[in-house]
Amino acid sequence: MTGRLVNDLTMEQRKASARAWFEELRDLICRVCELIEDEFADSAEPAGRFESKSWRRDADPENGRDGGGGVTAVLRGRVFEKLGVNVSTVQGRFAPEFAREIQGAADDPRFWASGISVVAHPRNPHVPTVHMNTRFVVTTQTWFGGGTDLTPMLPAGPEDAQRFHTVLRQACDRHNPDYYARFRKWCDEYFYLPHRGESRGAGGIFYDYLASGDWGADFAFTRDIGLAFLEVYPEILRRRMSEPWNSKDRERQLVRRGRYVEFNLLYDRGTRFGLKTGGNVEAILMSLPPEARWP
Repeated sequence: MTGRLVNDLTMEQRKASARAWFEELRDLICRVCELIEDEFADSAEPAGRFESKSWRRDADPENGRDGGGGVTAVLRGRVFEKLGVNVSTVQGRFAPEFAREIQGAADDPRFWASGISVVAHPRNPHVPTVHMNTRFVVTTQTWFGGGTDLTPMLPAGPEDAQRFHTVLRQACDRHNPDYYARFRKWCDEYFYLPHRGESRGAGGIFYDYLASGDWGADFAFTRDIGLAFLEVYPEILRRRMSEPWNSKDRERQLVRRGRYVEFNLLYDRGTRFGLKTGGNVEAILMSLPPEARWP
């Protein structure tokens, strides 16, 4: 479909197109990750498979309109200690105190939002944790947001982060030569723990309120970020998942996971958005690791 035809879509068609893409990307990611579980030969444990759980939001008490919902899929296996993939499409009204914080919602608190969120916590400490999410939000305005970032668990060489950033740069450059530098800086500033004075990891890109005036171009960029993640993270996984590790490596991994928990509970916008809009708590907290430690 050409950019002109995409931009001629009605709002309901745009919503349906975004939702369909997030669900398609979910299926692609789940398929690849189950394949990686099958490929791993260094464990006698069975290959992991996703277990999915649907959830629904309450209807709008003012008009009885369906609040939407989503599906949370979690895999626990021999490569992934915990891998969560969540897709949701929800609608409703922001609470008055929260509406003031959301673009286009101060005078009209109604919203619609669809998106995908992925967080992987691998077993092997040499494999970085990763996060990716993209979303389309509608209030009286519309925009795309999201990004992806890599969090190494152990001190390591730069090759994983370099490859991760190379693929993201290529995806950004296909759309706008300014995107990568701008969105990388935004990521570095966003995924930062001010109470510790340290970054969460090796960065990536982060963007929000993307509304260039060309909906088709913004949608195409958001699709490419999802595909870039699907290209680069499985590559890193396959390269690292069989490296030997010991109890000291595991201890470092668990402490780094503790930092991940701190960020997601204290600063993460997605966590706050979900809790403030009556989302499913299990889906919202899907990003937390199964085990973490504080020294």
